[in-house]
Amino acid sequence: MCGIVGYAGTAPANGTSTAAGHQALDVLMEGLRRLEYRGYDSAGVAVVANGEIAMRKKAGKLANLTAELAASPLPDSMTGIGHTRWATHGGPTDKNAHPHVVDDGRLAVIHNGIIENYAPLKAELVYQGHTFISDTDTEVAAVLLGEIYRSLPADESADGARLTRAMQLASQRLEGAFTLLAAHAAHPGTVVASRRNSPLVVGLGDGENFLGSDVSGFIDYTRRAVELGQDQVVTITAATVAITDFRGEPAEGREYLVDWDAAAAEKDGFPSFMEKEIHDQPEAVAQTLLGRSDIDGKLTLDEMRIDADVLKTVNKIIVLACGTSAYAGQVAKYAIEHWCRIPTEVELSHEFRYRDPIVDDKTLIVSLSQSGETMDTLMAVRYAREQGAKTVAICNTNGSTIPRESDAVLYTHAGPEIAVASTKAFLAQITAAYLLGLYLAQLRGNLFQGQIKDVLADLAKVPAKIAQVLENDQQIKDLARSMADTSSVLFLGRHVGFPVAMEGALKLKELAYIHAEGFAAGELKHGPIALIEEGQPVIVVVPSPRGRDSLHSKVVSNIQEVRARGAKTIVIAEEGDESVRAHAEHVFYIPETTTLLAPLLATVPLQIFACELAMAKGYDVDQPRNLAKSVTVE
Repeated sequence: MCGIVGYAGTAPANGTSTAAGHQALDVLMEGLRRLEYRGYDSAGVAVVANGEIAMRKKAGKLANLTAELAASPLPDSMTGIGHTRWATHGGPTDKNAHPHVVDDGRLAVIHNGIIENYAPLKAELVYQGHTFISDTDTEVAAVLLGEIYRSLPADESADGARLTRAMQLASQRLEGAFTLLAAHAAHPGTVVASRRNSPLVVGLGDGENFLGSDVSGFIDYTRRAVELGQDQVVTITAATVAITDFRGEPAEGREYLVDWDAAAAEKDGFPSFMEKEIHDQPEAVAQTLLGRSDIDGKLTLDEMRIDADVLKTVNKIIVLACGTSAYAGQVAKYAIEHWCRIPTEVELSHEFRYRDPIVDDKTLIVSLSQSGETMDTLMAVRYAREQGAKTVAICNTNGSTIPRESDAVLYTHAGPEIAVASTKAFLAQITAAYLLGLYLAQLRGNLFQGQIKDVLADLAKVPAKIAQVLENDQQIKDLARSMADTSSVLFLGRHVGFPVAMEGALKLKELAYIHAEGFAAGELKHGPIALIEEGQPVIVVVPSPRGRDSLHSKVVSNIQEVRARGAKTIVIAEEGDESVRAHAEHVFYIPETTTLLAPLLATVPLQIFACELAMAKGYDVDQPRNLAKSVTVE
C-alpha cells in the first residue's frame, strides 16, 4: 500500500532533462503515475530548491495533484520525494496527504506502512511542545526525525551525513512496518530512506539515483536495481548509494537487472490495464512454464534451493496466501494432493500464526504473493521458519521481501500487473504451483516420468487455449453489459471449480461493487439455496463430462435446482458439452483440457464478465474504490 518515489540527480548544463539528469518533478510524477495502483486516496511531492522545501499535495487521485501543480508550479530541482496514498491513519484529506513538512518547513517526509507506537511517541512530542496538524502516524515520525536531526551536530557535508544519522536513530525508536523517505533543505542533493517490514528498492542511474516502493517507480529511467535488507537505511545522491543498518554499520544490497521494461507497464491500446492484463494471460502462463524442464522432459527448477532429501521427507504442505492468491492456492491443493499424496492445507495468512498451527521441520510452507510484500503472508512465513519449516515463495516480483526471506522461490515471470484486481498473476500462480507439485512428485516417485511429461505437454497447450477463449469473448461481454443493473450474482462450482467460483465472485465484488458470493455447489441445499428468487443470476462452473462424470451430473442437477426456483443460469462448460444447454439461459464454452488444468481456462470468462460489467456501470476497473494493489500492512 502507498507508493513512494525518491530522486537525486545532477543538473544538466542547460537546465533541461538529459541522460545525465532529469528535473526531479518529472521523475516523481512519472513514478507516481506508475505507482498509483498502490494507493490513490491522495498524492503529493516535495522538492529541494533554493535552500528550501517546496511542496504540493492534494486529496484524491493523481490527476488532482497534476492540476494543483499546473495552477501552482514548483521550482526546478534535482532532488525530491513523492507519495501516492492508501489511507490508514486519518482520512483521505489534503492535510493527511504526504509529504509532511516539519521543522519550520525544512524537512519533508513520506511514509508507507503503520507506526504502531505512534501514540506514546506523539504524547512525548506534545509534552516537548510540538503541535500536529494531521491525523496521521506519519507526521509523528516526521516530527521525531526533525527533533533528532536538530539534536545532532551541524553538518555541512554534501552527502547529508547528519540526516542519515537522524534517520538511523529515529528508525530505532519506531515500531511497526514502515518505509520512510526524507529530504532536507540543508542537504539539497540527498534523499535518505529507511525500511522495516515494508518495500523499498534502489534504482541505479548514470549521474542519478532513484528510490521506489517497487521498480515501477523508476523503470522509465533504469532497469538496474538494488534490493535492500530488513532494518536498513539508504542514502542516495546523484553519484552515490550508501547502505547501513539502523545502528549505522555499513551494509550491502544485492544488485539485479529488471527483466521487463517500461513498455510492459503500458496499456498497449487497451482501454484499461485490467483488460490488457487479461489478454496478457497466454504469455504469462507461457513465461511461467518457460525453461522449467530439460531436454528429456525432466523438471529442473533452478530456484529450488532446498535439498532434495529434505523435500522427500515432507509430510505436510501448508499454502499461505490472501485474497485472489488464496484461491490460487485452493486450486493448487487439488493438484498437489493428487500428484504427490501429501496432505495439503490452504491457510489465510492473516489467520495462520494466531491459531497455534502445527508446523515442524517436516512441513513445507508455500507462500503465494504477487508483490512479494504482502505483510500478512510475510509475517506468517517468518513464523513458520521459526518453527523449523522450509519455505517456498511463489512470487511475481524479483527482489521482493518474501522470496528473499524464503528458502526457495518460484518466480512466475508474468510481467508487471498494474490493475489492482489480479488476473494474470492468478493464472501464473496456479501454473507455478502445478510445477512445484509435479517437481515434488518427481522427487518422491509419486508419478512416472512419462506421466509428468504428459501433464507438462498439456500445460504447454494451455496458453493457446486461453487465447482461444479471449478471441471469443464478445458473447460474455454483451451479457455483462446487459446485466449492468444487477445487484447480486451467485457463483457455483465443484472440485477445482469451487475456488474458480469464489475467484469469479471476488472479481465482481472488487470491480462492480455488487454482492457476489461463490459457493461449493454441494453446499447449495445446506443453506445458500434460500437466496434463490425469481431472476437471481447464478453462474455455474461445470466440470467436464469426460472425466469425473459423477460430478458433472451432480452440478447439472444443481443447475436444475436453482432454475426451478426462478434463477437465471449462466454456465461455463467444456466444448462439446451439449447436455447443459437445456438447463441454462447462457452457455460459454472453453476448450477441452484435463480436469486439474480446467481452472486456467474457466477463470478467464469470469474475469471478462466482471471487467465488462464494471465498465458498463462507469467504474474505474484499474483502481477500484478502497483497494490497493499491495497490502503491506497487517
